[in-house]
Amino acid sequence: MIPSALDLHALDTDEARAIQDELFGLYARIYADQLSDPFYSEERFAERFAGHSGRPGFELVTGRVAGELIGYAYGGPLPPRTQWWNGLREPVPAEQLDEDGARTFALNEIMVTQDWRRRGIARTLHDALLAERPERRATLLVDPGNTPARTAYLSWGWQLLGHLQPFPDAPVYDALIVDLPLRHVAAG
Repeated sequence: MIPSALDLHALDTDEARAIQDELFGLYARIYADQLSDPFYSEERFAERFAGHSGRPGFELVTGRVAGELIGYAYGGPLPPRTQWWNGLREPVPAEQLDEDGARTFALNEIMVTQDWRRRGIARTLHDALLAERPERRATLLVDPGNTPARTAYLSWGWQLLGHLQPFPDAPVYDALIVDLPLRHVAAG
């Protein structure tokens, strides 16, 4: 059950960067057992965050209870000539990969602390981030071995596009897409 005291806040690039130490701290707690893997290191996350937050249209939604950051989700539109799709492992129709800067929102990260999982908070962050997006669809990458997350995304309407390895040292992820606006989010 979602706590009634969950405070959501949407932040732009400058606001997100102003609290990046807090965001990085939460990342380090959530990924503590994977930080020795170079791809999951704090340094690599900081590099990815800098790149993601520097894109036009970036948005981050935080979730707090009693002032404590318990989760966040962020992303931004894929630009024209994006390299997002470069690591696809199987053929996908070219029209699925054409980006114009306004077609696809990339949900880059969504995370919730262990103590607050299984309470609908990830779904709430997801919906808050995507509800008002002007793009026609969204994409995200999920580890196929992360059964709870993958199952949740599929139950929320996401569909498998293919398998994608974004960097040579990254895992192979399931690349999912969903049409926007989300159908399950109440209007207005």
